[in-house]
Amino acid sequence: MVMLPVIQPVEAPVKARKPDWLRVKLPVGKEYAKVRNLVDQYKLHTICESGNCPNMGECWGAGTATFMILGNVCTRSCSFCAVTTGRPNEYDQDEPRRVAEAIKLMGVKHAVITSVNRDELKDRGASIWHETVVQVKQLSPETTIETLIPDVKANWDALTTMISAGQEVVSHNMETVKELYRMVRPQAKYERSLEQIKRIKAYGKRTKSGIMLGVGETKDQVYQAMDDLVANGLDILTLGQYLQPTKRHLEVAEFIHPDLFAHYREEGLNRGLKYVEAGPLVRSSYHAERHVFI
Repeated sequence: MVMLPVIQPVEAPVKARKPDWLRVKLPVGKEYAKVRNLVDQYKLHTICESGNCPNMGECWGAGTATFMILGNVCTRSCSFCAVTTGRPNEYDQDEPRRVAEAIKLMGVKHAVITSVNRDELKDRGASIWHETVVQVKQLSPETTIETLIPDVKANWDALTTMISAGQEVVSHNMETVKELYRMVRPQAKYERSLEQIKRIKAYGKRTKSGIMLGVGETKDQVYQAMDDLVANGLDILTLGQYLQPTKRHLEVAEFIHPDLFAHYREEGLNRGLKYVEAGPLVRSSYHAERHVFI
């Protein structure tokens, strides 16, 4: 009789416990309820909800929110993002008015507007982008605006339309370092996003971008991304911890300690960035009002 070797079972890796510095309070309070009601009343989408942002309680409690236009279904399938992927069927030409009215009712001094990717549209949704900013400025002329725009896939005419409506800050997120693009942003290109930022700067806008940490990047890769962004005209960079939105999404490779975020902030400033917002809970729109006049 042939004796088979005894095979010991391999234990599955234990999922890392979320550290204390990533714990947030549940959203509560009168101001939060006010924003919640306005979002529902005007049938608006917010990236705060669709993106499972950990700062929703803090920001909504302060009476602010990041509005997501052009629907809540994205044509991209990025491995980190909680926004639904599919074929969008929503194209509401009345959306700019509703967003503008909601922002006026909220009385915000600084508004952030973002959108899903609409690759199926010839102009990438640029006309809605432009009209939204125009109408916000008409109803609330004192309100400053940041637009967090998607990748236009080198449709530079669409980009010009998106950024020419009077907003003060234009943001486009790199999301990760060059070496991880295929895994994190399979339908995007690192060099193309850098080119988009370069063109935004050349147009005369204050430029901003964001990178998630904890997806497997090295320090040297983060430094190189900073250098690439500075070389292409970036003014403001946000660095935050990636958090896995569902089990179907990319797993967290590492929880970055707050001290390392502080180190990256100093590195970014030393490498030529004008402002770096860095911390475990930092997201693209976190403290966005600080980024207008830098």
